[in-house]
Amino acid sequence: MEPKESTQKGSDLPPSTLADRVCRFLDENKALDIVKIDLAGKSAFADAMIVANGTSGRFVRALADKLKEFFHKNGYTDIHIEGTTTCDWVLVDGHDVIVHLFRPEIRELYNLEKMWSLDFQHVSEA
Repeated sequence: MEPKESTQKGSDLPPSTLADRVCRFLDENKALDIVKIDLAGKSAFADAMIVANGTSGRFVRALADKLKEFFHKNGYTDIHIEGTTTCDWVLVDGHDVIVHLFRPEIRELYNLEKMWSLDFQHVSEA
């Protein structure tokens, strides 16, 4: 199965490079316990999933808003965000890269890393 090509105009970044840049961006913006899960060959909806924590609902919302700006600056304009009503779990759909931002106790409850991959890559130390 070949990697899915981005449907976004204006960006020539391969998905793995985009995922790495998103991880760096989250780390620079103080997200915690950042994990990147490679979905290439496992899923048709994205090539990478990133899971990270914020310390509060307000911080999770701020990370989501900044991440949307990051995608826009990199040519990805049709970005969807879900979950901003409570900000316990916010999903940022960056097309080839899906980002899940959690409050820590909610992340522990859902444990997406276990569901998607046992061989995930920690990007930052918590």
